[in-house]
Amino acid sequence: QVRLVESGGGSVQAGGSLKLSCVASQNFYRTMAWFRQAPGKGREWIASIYRSLIGPYYADSVKDRFTISQDDAKTTLFLQMSSLKPEDTAMYYCAASVEVVPILRRADQEWYPYWGQGTQVTVSS
Repeated sequence: QVRLVESGGGSVQAGGSLKLSCVASQNFYRTMAWFRQAPGKGREWIASIYRSLIGPYYADSVKDRFTISQDDAKTTLFLQMSSLKPEDTAMYYCAASVEVVPILRRADQEWYPYWGQGTQVTVSS
């Protein structure tokens, strides 16, 4: 069973940086992603990375500010967040699939059967 555990969330002022981590219990996934959910809103896709080195891909809202990456062992997923804005405030979730998620479906939650419990990021103005 794949288990994903996020960490690294916290409170930061606008313009600051945070680095999120997601440790996977196994490394057989082929696609990993970050999503976020702000209070009262739906879950939003942030970025995806593929084991096959396709991409990575980013949502327009975070492009050029966030960077998704993995360690060499492919067991830890990272999200480096910089130039944070109050609108980045949300619960951030790590997600994984053992399949190669179609690029056109990379933002669809249904393609990621494995999820972490989330880590809260709060950005104050």
